[in-house]
Amino acid sequence: MKTYKQVFGELKRAALIPFFVIGDPDFDTSLELVKAAIDAGADILELGIAFSDPIADGPTIQKADVRVLASGMTVKRAVEFIALVKAHKDVPIGLLMYYNLVLQYGVEKFFADCHKAGVNSVLVADVNVDDADEIAIPARKAGLDTVFMVTPNTEEERIKRIAAVTTGFIYTVSVMGVTGARTQLGDAVGPLVRRIKAVTKVPVCVGFGISGAEQAAAVAKAGADGVIIG
Repeated sequence: MKTYKQVFGELKRAALIPFFVIGDPDFDTSLELVKAAIDAGADILELGIAFSDPIADGPTIQKADVRVLASGMTVKRAVEFIALVKAHKDVPIGLLMYYNLVLQYGVEKFFADCHKAGVNSVLVADVNVDDADEIAIPARKAGLDTVFMVTPNTEEERIKRIAAVTTGFIYTVSVMGVTGARTQLGDAVGPLVRRIKAVTKVPVCVGFGISGAEQAAAVAKAGADGVIIG
């Protein structure tokens, strides 16, 4: 299974990381969309498992979650989806989801099944570094990398704590607020990336609000190791 370390080590540019909600608008169409993104050059995938209360997400992903849940998508089906993606091509896959889904599935079983399907990491949006062991310990036991978030108002000592429990990449939130397209990202991205890189060698990937090629290029120019685009 291809690792984050291999991808970031091989690339001479920032990694392109598209985000999809698994199963939107339906299982088969979603699979074809993800395959198309891989064939078009996606270096890493970030996939979301639909949840009824996605507190970190804006209207676009909320609506996607509603469509997916209405279609009957489950965590088990999402894991089956991932296995089909990996059968198409071995690219690293990170999940972005919420803890209730993990808890209801069974924490150790969830991480074990994810690893078996080909998942590289799991970012649980509503679990922060204060409760990192809830995720990091079973993830490491299953052979998965960990990914945690840094936001524009995260203090330096907290960034160090986040980096210490992160083995995949640091998901750097470019703007205050929820996911969703922004016409402008503001001036915080560059300084934030530099702040993180000053205290860790863990790759830094930037997401939230990136909606066009110019914004993606600006984030890459700011020093990000990857650009995450929903």
